[in-house]
Amino acid sequence: MSDFTGNFWSIYVAVITLVGIVACLILLWVTAHKKVVARSDNTTGHVWDEDLREMNNPLPRWWMWMFVLSIVFSLGYLVAYPGLGSYAGELGWTASSEYKAEVEQANKELDPLYAQFSVKTPEELAGDPAAMAVGERLFMNSCAQCHGSDARGSKGFPNLTDGDWLHGGAPDKIAETLTLGRVGQMPPMAAAVGSPDDVKNVANYVLSLSANPHDSVRAALGKSKFSACAACHGMDGKGNQALGAPNLTDDVWLHGWGEQAIITIINNGKINEMPAQGGKLTEAQIHVLAAYVWSLSNKPVANMAIVKKL
Repeated sequence: MSDFTGNFWSIYVAVITLVGIVACLILLWVTAHKKVVARSDNTTGHVWDEDLREMNNPLPRWWMWMFVLSIVFSLGYLVAYPGLGSYAGELGWTASSEYKAEVEQANKELDPLYAQFSVKTPEELAGDPAAMAVGERLFMNSCAQCHGSDARGSKGFPNLTDGDWLHGGAPDKIAETLTLGRVGQMPPMAAAVGSPDDVKNVANYVLSLSANPHDSVRAALGKSKFSACAACHGMDGKGNQALGAPNLTDDVWLHGWGEQAIITIINNGKINEMPAQGGKLTEAQIHVLAAYVWSLSNKPVANMAIVKKL
């Protein structure tokens, strides 16, 4: 790993770059001064396709000077911009700084659009078609990669349309999740539960909590062992949103359903992470996006202005 973080590769890239430019210059000089003995018909003797002959004409001066200017330009470019290993260039340009500047400019241009949304509550925004159109675009750009374009998720990625929330589904909680991200961690619990047979019993008890097919004898034996899980999921198995502990009674399975899937999670634990969007989206954008996500599992407030007047 040190080979990739030390100075060797920086020097290597810089040397290869400069050698390539110098080699082009040498090649140009050699070809410009090398004399080829011409035939009486001013050809090199090379013939293709029966009658296509290579003439022995010198490289046009304008063409040669284009090559020279390209080499001079490349040297000037490497002085001004990054290109020689770790050398940053005299202008200090970076792709990240340009990207940041472009994002700031785009956000500045969009400020008037989001200003009209900032004064509305998430519930009001959910009933605003214009706000929801913007929210959908934000969702497609930032969330659909994991949760799907229909927001129904997949194994390991929560369904945002079913009203089942690990950390709470109120608009402010959704905004908090979007801004700060979430890290969900269930530690391996096999040692705390007991023997492999005890783990299997607990798995059947968990299945019984949501009335799924299970071994009733094993479920009865696993109930007492479930106390090892109750600190997070509660004795009733209904979870704890303050901890992000899932409700085990609602028949919603984030990481797979069935006895073996539950045994695997008890034995190995599980870590899930939702990346924070606070550094990517503005506060106004998160406000609109939170309203859109909330609307996926809640009925938008229609005609809010009229309701307020009444």
